[in-house]
Amino acid sequence: MDEEASPMEETAMMQSIMGLIVHSGNTKSECMEALQLAKKGQINEAKDKIKLANEALVEAHHAQTALLTQEARGEKVEVSMLLIHAQDHLMNAITFRDLAQEMIELYEQLKGE
Repeated sequence: MDEEASPMEETAMMQSIMGLIVHSGNTKSECMEALQLAKKGQINEAKDKIKLANEALVEAHHAQTALLTQEARGEKVEVSMLLIHAQDHLMNAITFRDLAQEMIELYEQLKGE
């Protein structure tokens, strides 16, 4: 396990890390757009954006799963600042999505009153 990763393994790991960052960022962007729509009373459109956010989140999870699978096979996964940054983006995206869903429900209730 102390062996260095091959260039191919490093490339695959970098792709997974960048996938985490990109798809997590897309999740957060879709959620922000959803909140702006909900604020305008466009609840159905906001919910559509949340669906897109969930799709992006699935892609982020696929990238994370690739890294977890690599480690589970006994292959070294170097913990770098970039990997920590990617995981941070993922956790923030999940939290942001959860809060956006709650806020959209609140906007929906306010609109119905």
